Amino acid sequence: MLLAGLAGCSESGSPGPAVSPADVIRLASVLPLTGRSSHTGESMLNGAKLAVAEVNAAGGVLGRDVELITEDDACDPGTAVSAAQTVIKQDVAVSVGGYCSSAVVPTLKIFRDAGVPMVIAQANSTDLIAPHYDSVFLICGTVTAEAVFAVDWMKKLGGKRLSIVHDGTSFPITLADATAARARATGALTVASELKLSQGAADYRRIAQAVVAGRADTVYYTGYYGEANQLIKDLRGSGFTGRIVVGDGATDGPLLTDLSQEQSSDVYGTALLVPEFMPELAEWSQRYQQAYGVAPGPSSAESYDAVMVAVGAIKRAGGTGHEALRAALSATDYAGLSGTVTFNADGTRTVPKFLLLKADGKRFRLAGG
Repeated sequence: MLLAGLAGCSESGSPGPAVSPADVIRLASVLPLTGRSSHTGESMLNGAKLAVAEVNAAGGVLGRDVELITEDDACDPGTAVSAAQTVIKQDVAVSVGGYCSSAVVPTLKIFRDAGVPMVIAQANSTDLIAPHYDSVFLICGTVTAEAVFAVDWMKKLGGKRLSIVHDGTSFPITLADATAARARATGALTVASELKLSQGAADYRRIAQAVVAGRADTVYYTGYYGEANQLIKDLRGSGFTGRIVVGDGATDGPLLTDLSQEQSSDVYGTALLVPEFMPELAEWSQRYQQAYGVAPGPSSAESYDAVMVAVGAIKRAGGTGHEALRAALSATDYAGLSGTVTFNADGTRTVPKFLLLKADGKRFRLAGG
């Protein structure tokens, strides 16, 4: 039945023929649908579309269908600004997208000035809360929480000397800084070096050689999987045999596709939700599989939750008035796929969840949580 319902949906996920804007409640989803992060963007879009379809199948919200307005940001700040300006013109009530923090940050003021609250599905840099807007809510735990998780696990895995590598953009650099601060504050690991690579470079042998020279036994790369894949190859090619850990922006299938067994040995990732390792999401994962013909990937569940949190707030607010909607989002207490969703006063998630994954051939397996 779900398949039949989805087959009749428009791009927005709303069933039946197109309707006028006055008859729908529009949500904005600005995601990377092209570029290196498009694999994740597609998973996020599918998660959001599934939520919209299920809401509409259950009667919509306040007697109106929900429509998802999607634009591509390609994880690029300039493209993201244009995308945000485009969706704002379409009378959206809430923004529910957001993957690369560097692309989301410049859109904060655009949505704020338009009075549109943001339920940010995936991006989790502390730069997102730096402006102290009371209309920004993060579904995922911030880099500060991820750094605590990462340092604790790297110590448990036997790490003593840590080299941290980032790409200089918002999420990676804030996660790198938080990790270095956590390691130093706790004395859990000695920070041997903090290094910056350039996105899209042909190789990272200079970075790899610096890691080896610094006698690190653990590397934590906080950027995305495109650069992480090449960095792993160059680290192994330079003789680094220690643990390589990547942050949640890189812990996804594309990281491992062309790595040899030797290269992927002792590769770990700090991850957000990965439905295949979460039995409690089995029924939802089946619905997703039926709808899209593939299993949900990392970020799909958070994107689904972002839509459901927005819809719940609209119901409680009794409409899409900006102040009532912002207040309703602040008071969210939702039992989501990602656990109970409640927010601190600064819009951060009160109880974030992370997983530790380990590479096993071309796939990851659960190593801890």
